[in-house]
Formats: sequence, structure tokens, C-alpha cells
Amino acid sequence: MLNIEKAAAQRKEAASTLLKDMEAIAARMRDLIVAMPAHELLGYLYAQHMMKSFAAARGKSAAAEADAPALSIDDNQFLLEYVHAVLASDAAPEHTKFEKAACAELFTLGCKLKEKSMLFAMATSANTKDGLFGPDTANIEFHAKSSWVLLRGNRYQVLEGEFYSYVLAPHDDLLKEIYGVGSGEIAAGFQHMADAARTGQAHAIEKMITQFQQARAFAAEKGKPLKDVMAEWVAANADQSKATGQAIDDMFRGGVANVSRHTKLPATLLADLAYQRGEETEFFAAGDYAGTPYRTLPARKKPLIQLGTDYYAVDPCFTRDAGYRALLFNLLQRKPNYKKTFEDRQKTMSESAFADILSAQLPAAIVHQEVYYKDPVTKQWSENDTLILIDDVLFLVEAKAGAAATIASPALDFKRHAQSVQDLVIKAYKQCERFFNYLNSATEVPIYHLIDGKYEQCGLVRRADYRVMIPIGLTVESFSPFSTYTKDLPQIQPLLGKHPFFSMSIDDLFVLKRILPTPGQFAHYMEVRQAMAGIRGAHLFDEFDHLGAYLTKNRIDLETAVRMKEGQAHILVWDGMSHIVDRSFEGEDWDSRPLPVQEFPNEVLKLLGALDTTRAPGWLSAESRIRDFDEKGRQDLANMLQDMRKSLDQHPARYFIIAGEGEPLFVWVEQDGQATDWSKVNDKASAAALAARASNVVGVMATARANGCYQGATAFSVTVPTVRTEENAHIYEDAVRMAQPGRAIDLKASARVSKAAAGRKPARNAPCPCGSGAKFKRCHGR
Repeated sequence: MLNIEKAAAQRKEAASTLLKDMEAIAARMRDLIVAMPAHELLGYLYAQHMMKSFAAARGKSAAAEADAPALSIDDNQFLLEYVHAVLASDAAPEHTKFEKAACAELFTLGCKLKEKSMLFAMATSANTKDGLFGPDTANIEFHAKSSWVLLRGNRYQVLEGEFYSYVLAPHDDLLKEIYGVGSGEIAAGFQHMADAARTGQAHAIEKMITQFQQARAFAAEKGKPLKDVMAEWVAANADQSKATGQAIDDMFRGGVANVSRHTKLPATLLADLAYQRGEETEFFAAGDYAGTPYRTLPARKKPLIQLGTDYYAVDPCFTRDAGYRALLFNLLQRKPNYKKTFEDRQKTMSESAFADILSAQLPAAIVHQEVYYKDPVTKQWSENDTLILIDDVLFLVEAKAGAAATIASPALDFKRHAQSVQDLVIKAYKQCERFFNYLNSATEVPIYHLIDGKYEQCGLVRRADYRVMIPIGLTVESFSPFSTYTKDLPQIQPLLGKHPFFSMSIDDLFVLKRILPTPGQFAHYMEVRQAMAGIRGAHLFDEFDHLGAYLTKNRIDLETAVRMKEGQAHILVWDGMSHIVDRSFEGEDWDSRPLPVQEFPNEVLKLLGALDTTRAPGWLSAESRIRDFDEKGRQDLANMLQDMRKSLDQHPARYFIIAGEGEPLFVWVEQDGQATDWSKVNDKASAAALAARASNVVGVMATARANGCYQGATAFSVTVPTVRTEENAHIYEDAVRMAQPGRAIDLKASARVSKAAAGRKPARNAPCPCGSGAKFKRCHGR
């Protein structure tokens, strides 16, 4: 006990020392920043950022490409936040001077401040014994503090306009009234901000090179040195000269951050999002944490700075992270009586978002919004936001329209951060839990809509109809990393013991919509995502890491479970899995490049396409089973499909059964245009299941032509007999024939294949492989 107390005291003392160090470093950084001219400092920092990016792209060291120490792009970003904070907190002094040595010191101090901030997060969280999250409170507190310091802009800049267009659309009329522009124009403005930060310097370089080449050509035409005709060229090309001047400003004076130039947003709106020099009074005010990252950086409240008559997005990441909340805050400040309408519109938007944004992934789905039911325990009416029913998959989405994170520092008020988790995750979880318990209270339960004060039944839901049931908490903004870490909270348990809950954001949906365009792809990803949510201690940082892991490893949940079991590990972290997704949104041509996909043989893609086109009941179950196959299983399936299809000119129908790690897949392929004998299909599937000793089999019946076209595909349920009777005796006899060595099922193979269907053409007097008992010449050999 004494040792524990001594260790706690040491951590407390270390935290106190770290805090003093952070405050001293921050004060020195403030002195250095305020003493330099803002435009020149921004130009230098952005130039260093660009050169580090170029160096990273070419695999060279940043030090070889830049004047400053070899720092990461994130270090540069951290420093830009402090530049914004100082410009917001200090009026411009009368005399300033730019010095590279001061900039180099700034980079070094920024790294030290980040390092000590992380050590402080460790030291102050370790002493937390209990709290809202039980024994995991200390872990959550550390993640809250470390994310507060490090996490910025974890979204894709090229999708900013799409996000803003969607989330601002409900307030379009008021935005036009107050700012004179609607949600579409504002969304375009935020996209232009992001584009300027992302590609502005590269465009400036291209523009300068182009103008230089044109000036040289002008000089060559005149037959004079460039310096002798430069004034004449400038006079003759006034517009181009102005563009060159702006390019130079973009390159060397922070012009890429000048949103007055790079967007068409009205000055009134920009002023609402901006500090004037010296306007901020809290960040560096005397007291604990003065000037450290554990106070609220001014950019979290107002992401822009006014310099002269123009407005600058000094820190491009907080412009995106804080811009939405800052805009809505000012909207309500200007129109306080709009609050009730605002809340109603936000609620409607967030509750509709999942089904709306993913409409292509949810074709013909039954969507119920604001679902009511009488809780069998409390006997009170309860409400859930969105219930989506598609084939044999059920989504229950609980949307939270509030901000995904508080702007109060976790070091100053961790309870407030904990309350955010409580409000955005646990409340959504509890609402989902209540509905799942209701589903489980009877074989079939009614659901209602509230219309004019009366509850009117709008449907009946049978839990047994749904192979997959996925409860989701949806936030407007990204809630990483809490959205992935909260599965370890003691309050979060799989619903009904087998349906894990997880959180997503509207930000995430726009990415999933692009990368997983078909219902089968999306539904299978969500199954894997849910399975990962059920593995405690297995962590991926955010939704894009989950998506990247799915694209590269498919059943990442199975591999994770094996690794944790084999290593007896309590924690397993998958790092950098989003890389394949990140690359999809890089470069000027990002929107025209092929998206990352899982690899499937073309033959299997044809079958999946037929299932998706037909969309007969059970199609998502069949797609899920096919998508479960690993690379070898997919190739085995393709080979069997191709062999069967090519022989349809000689045989009206062929069949086989194949299995990997999961349930076997039975496939019946027949000539297009003939009447399907479902009795024979079902009997063969049942016999194959018995021969494979499988308790559950997924069935697919496909019509095709030998030339390679699949006309349709339908999933069907395979009945596996458990007791032999007179009526099913022929099925058992057929199963015995299938299981005979050399012509039935290789039970030792990793992919079990029915050789009765896949083998060579039988002799004319041999029994027909279809199991009819007749000779081949009198059956399928005719």
C-alpha cells in the first residue's frame, strides 16, 4: 500500500513539474511569434510544410529539403495552432522582424511542448482509480487528453463541401437571410478553403513557372535579355502579372491561408468565424495551464484570424474541425429565437442521414423514422430514431445531433468530457438496448408512429426474420477515437448477448458510400465491423482504419480473435490500416482514379452481380457467404463456377458444394430459359449438406449461359434433415452416393467441392451424377 501511495505521489510531483515546463515553453513561443511579422511567418511555416510533404512523397528526409529541423507534418500543424493562438491573443506590435533562427527555435519548442503534454497526460491519468467508466476511466481519460493535444483534421479535405452541403441544408433559408448565401455556396466556400490549404502552394508554383516561361518567350521574340523587357511584358500582361503577384504571396506570405481571396464567402460570415488581433483574452491569462495545449486553443472557438482587411485560415485543420460548430453558434447568436426550429431541423437531418446518404446501399429498404413502442417492462411509450429493414439485415440507428466533442479541456474539466461520451454513446446504446429487448419480448412485435398525438401501428417486426441486427450510434461530426474505444466500457455489452453496438459519424458515411457502392459490399462490411466491435481490447483508431482493414484483410475479426487467443493478449492495436483508404483521396485526380476494392475473380463477380440484380429474398445472406471466402476460396469458387457454366451446353443443370471456414455454399447452375425444378434443387442441396456433414448451408440457384453470362441468381434456404423418414430416404441415399470416395465430397480439403458435379463426363451406363439412380444415358446423358 505504501509503495502504491509513494508512486502516486511521484506521479503527482512529476505532473506539477511538467505543467511548469509547459507553461514556460508556451510563454517563450508566444514571445517569439508575436515578435515576427505575421505574413512572413506564415509564409515560412507553409513553405516548410510544403517541402516536408514533397520530401515525404519522394522518400527523402525532411531536413534535406527544408531549413527547419526534421519535423513531421503534424509538428508543423501543431505550431500553426500556436501561431493562431498568439495572433488572436496579441495586438500587432509596432516593430517586428523575421528571423529564421527564431523559427528554428519555435520548431524545437513546439516538439518539446508536445512531448511534455503527452507525458502530462500519462502522469495525470494514471492516478484515476474509478469514475463514470469504471476501471476503464483512467484509460479513457488518457485518450481524451492525448487526443485533445494531437488529434486534428482526421477527415478527407476533398469531401468538405459534400459534408457541409448536407449538414447545412436544413438551415438554408436562415443562412440566406443572415449572410446572403445559402448552404450550397457556404459548402463550396469551405471546400475552397480546404483546397487552398491542400493544393494552393503547388498551384502557385505552377502559375509562377508558367508566367516565367511566357516572359522568356516574350523576351526571345523581342531578341532582348529578359531583364530589359520585363517592365514591358508586365505592362502588356497586367492580369497575368497580378496573378503572378498573388502566386508569390501564396508562396511566401501565407496567401494560401487567405480565405478572402480563395473563397467567395461574404465578409460577414468570415468575420463571425474570425478573431481580430488581440481579441482573445483567456488562452494566455494567468492561472493553471496558461498558454498550454490543455487550455482551449482559440482556433477551437473561432478558426480564422483577421489580418488587415482579409481573413486567414492560419490553421487549416481547425478550420475544418471547428468551422461547423462555430458557424452554427454564430447563427444562433444572431437569431436566438431560431433555437427551437434549429434543434428540430438538426434532429430531422441527423435521424435521416444514415438512410439518406446510403440510399444506394439500401435499395428498397423499409425505413421507419421515429419508431414508437410500449416498453413491456416500464409499460411506457418509448421512441427510437431510425429502423431500417433490408432483406435479412436490420439496422437500428440512434442519432445524436449535438457536437461530437466539447470545447472544454479535459485537463480542466474531464467530467464534462465524460458527459459527452455519456450523451453521445451510452445514451444511444441504452436506447438501442431497450428496443432490442422489446424485439426479444415476443415472436412478433408491433411498431408505431405518433401522428397528431395518436400512436398508429406502422408495422410488425419478427426478430427471427433477421440474420444480422446492427445497433448504431450516429453523431454528426467525427467522434474518434472514442467511437472505437468505448466498446471497452463496462456499460457497453452485446445486445441480447450477441449483437455488438458501435458508433459512427456522418463524416464516415460519405466515405463508406464511395468505397462500398453496392448493398452486398456495404452489408458485409457492416457485419465485419460489428464483429470487431464485439472484440474487447482490439483497437483500430477510427472508421477509416476499420474500412482499410476490411479491404486488405476481409475478415479482420477472425484474424484478430486468433491473434488475441494465441498470444493471450488483453490489447491488440492495428496501426495504419487506413492507408489504402487515405490514398484514395490524395492528388488532383483523386475523383477519377479507381477506388480500392477487395479482389474477386471475374467469375465470382458475375455471380455477385446476378445476386445484386435479382435481389430475391436472402440475397444478402448469399453475398455475405461468398464474400467471407479468402483468396483461395474465391478462386476455388470461380473455378467450379466456370467449369459448371461451360458445360451447360451438354447438361441442363450442374451443382457443387464448397466451404471454407464458415457455412458451406451450395450452388446450382442451370441453363437459362428452362423451368426450375425446385424439388430437385432442394433435394440435391439437402443431400450435399448431409454428405458434407454440415448443419447449415447457404444455397444459390443461378441461371446462366455457357458463353459466360449469368441471367439471374437467387438465394434459397437449404433444409438439412436430422431424422431419416420414408419421405426423405431418397435424400439420405443420395448423400451416401455423394460421399463415396472419388465421386463425392473431399472432406479433408480446405474448400470442400462436390466431385459428383465437377468430375469428368460419366460413362453412358454409369449411374447419373445427379443422384436420380438412373443410368447416365437415360438421364442427363440424353
